[in-house]
Amino acid sequence: VKLPKLNISYKPQKIAPKFEGSVRSLLTRKLGDKMFNPAFQTDVTKPLQMDSIIDQEIQKLSGGELQRVALILVLGQGADIYLIDEPSAYLDSEQRLVAAKVIKRYIINAGRTGFIVEHDFIMATYLADRVIVYEGEPGVSCVANKPQPLVSGMNLFLSNLEITFRRDPTNFRPRINKMDSVKDKEQKMAGNYFLMED
Repeated sequence: VKLPKLNISYKPQKIAPKFEGSVRSLLTRKLGDKMFNPAFQTDVTKPLQMDSIIDQEIQKLSGGELQRVALILVLGQGADIYLIDEPSAYLDSEQRLVAAKVIKRYIINAGRTGFIVEHDFIMATYLADRVIVYEGEPGVSCVANKPQPLVSGMNLFLSNLEITFRRDPTNFRPRINKMDSVKDKEQKMAGNYFLMED
């Protein structure tokens, strides 16, 4: 079996900038004309508020500013697969939601695939259409289950932790049910550890 050659764009978890120069210089050097593409600007750079930091020195950026630059760099690469590790790191709650929307919209519109490692539960549930659940003993051994739809994957994950989640009816964010509460017991009895809607 001959495997196809795939182009991969990768954003690591830890960002350690070595570039000496401005954000504009870095983006222009790494992305070339893509940086000036109107669709890329509308879908990626404007929502990630690049205009506010475009002339700042890379070495003087905050963690959140570096994260936004790193997201633009990873999405700006022509790739078949995007590997993005912890895209919410250093971003405030509003920036996390914007980043999640940008990543999801861009990858879907490009018709590509993204593998995203994310520990922020809200961001992970927004980004994912499929999840891979690892089971086993932490630090000893584990098995990766096959990719599965978001709800069934989250149900498996949360059942292993014996935790139930519901969506808050006012802001639609996931909320952990209090252990042994009426809602917790009802969801466990029904096998619904993760509810997308109330």
